Amino acid sequence: MKRRVFLACAAFMIFAMGGKAQSSQLCDVSSSENIPQPVFPVPSEVQIAWHNMEFYAFIHYGINTYTNKEWGYGDESINTFNPTAELDVEQWVTEIKNIGCKGIIITCKHHDGFCTWFTETTEHSTKNNTTTYGHVDIPALLSAECRRQGLKFGAYISPWDRNHAEYGRAGYVQTFRNQIRELCTNYGDIFEMWFDGANGGDGYYGGARETRSIDANTYYDFNTTFKMIKELQPDCAIWGWQQDCQWVGNEEGWAGQTSWSIYNNGANGNEYGDEDGWRWLPSECDAKNGPGWFASTTSDSNLKTAQQLFNIYMTSVGRNSNLILNFPPGRDGRLSDATVTRMREFKTLLDRAFGTDLASGKSATASAERSSSVSGKFAASNVTDGNDDTYWALEDGQTSGTVDIDLGSTQTVNYIRLGEYIRLGQRVKSFEIYTWSGSAWQKASTTEETTTIGHKRIIKLSSPVSTSKVRVSITDSKVCPLISRISVY
Repeated sequence: MKRRVFLACAAFMIFAMGGKAQSSQLCDVSSSENIPQPVFPVPSEVQIAWHNMEFYAFIHYGINTYTNKEWGYGDESINTFNPTAELDVEQWVTEIKNIGCKGIIITCKHHDGFCTWFTETTEHSTKNNTTTYGHVDIPALLSAECRRQGLKFGAYISPWDRNHAEYGRAGYVQTFRNQIRELCTNYGDIFEMWFDGANGGDGYYGGARETRSIDANTYYDFNTTFKMIKELQPDCAIWGWQQDCQWVGNEEGWAGQTSWSIYNNGANGNEYGDEDGWRWLPSECDAKNGPGWFASTTSDSNLKTAQQLFNIYMTSVGRNSNLILNFPPGRDGRLSDATVTRMREFKTLLDRAFGTDLASGKSATASAERSSSVSGKFAASNVTDGNDDTYWALEDGQTSGTVDIDLGSTQTVNYIRLGEYIRLGQRVKSFEIYTWSGSAWQKASTTEETTTIGHKRIIKLSSPVSTSKVRVSITDSKVCPLISRISVY
């Protein structure tokens, strides 16, 4: 029996690492520990780290900031990029960190082809800018400030280049790959690299001023490029093109109420995942804080309200997806006062809702617990210990069960946060929430469906409830559920 458990764990680790076994990571455990078997597919270590990022910022900044355009044509003069003051990247990072973001992804090159770093691949970059504040390597400044303040750094680079004369021809592909190589080697660790899906169309193209169409699936030879990225940045998650994470399917910042991190390529695939999918491919929600991705002269009068931003957080991070929320600097190289005010208002709402976990460290009991020779290994108390690497588990074959949390005194409850131990797969198909009335359990009314959980699910009660105990009932699961976190707010 011990050998059977060892081989199963070894197979799991090999699968999770993309087929590359490392003997130091194999699970040599005794049968009496009764470790649950993985339900494939499971996330890679890169994907686990990506899930844990949860919430980070987009910064769109470049020539479009100075033309009031979302998509530049590619014929803009280099000196169109003309900041009216020195870029205040410290302000960017400080304000973005303050709202709880764990990283920043910067548009290093948009469709107009203007590179905001000192690249050797084209003359169309900030390297040749002669304005007072435009001769600046933005990724260098931002990545350094992110490291100083403890945030992760990420890079967006558009495959489409409306400036480059060779776009659509074989010569451009190597140029594009060299640009990626520069970003992967000159600016420290990159937690995510973002590739836009817009490819081909009309453009300047070195003066040709024509329309060029490409087959995005074959033209870029992305398999070669992605292999290079993984060699240079092994911990980098690649967004898009069905790599480490995928687009949720809209730019409004919401995922489906039923949200699987597993995906089935082809006609049956969808952005909200597939219960019976064959690969781990979680969704990322992207959203703007204003009317456009780039700041414009009318941005400040059309910002989303703090409540709208909070709602986006709930429908993305709260629905088993990561959120990348856009905060574009203006022409003076700073986040505008209106943007900063709105960000701080948003932070106030987050703190008010999730500032204190009423379940933290509180007593938790379950209808049943998986047996183990290790005391407390699968105990209900694991859901309130604040450690996402511990979890409550049931025996094999048990696909439903309950966990009761004693809050210690009567509290006003608005939100329930849940998390699965996704290293062994996503399992839960449905659950219910109950509150204690003082004499009986009452099913709570919620604002949305209580179906999947995944890495993180936040459920809002339809109205606040005064209660001293909360029950989470797993009503259906693909196999035995593994719950790592239950928080009450």
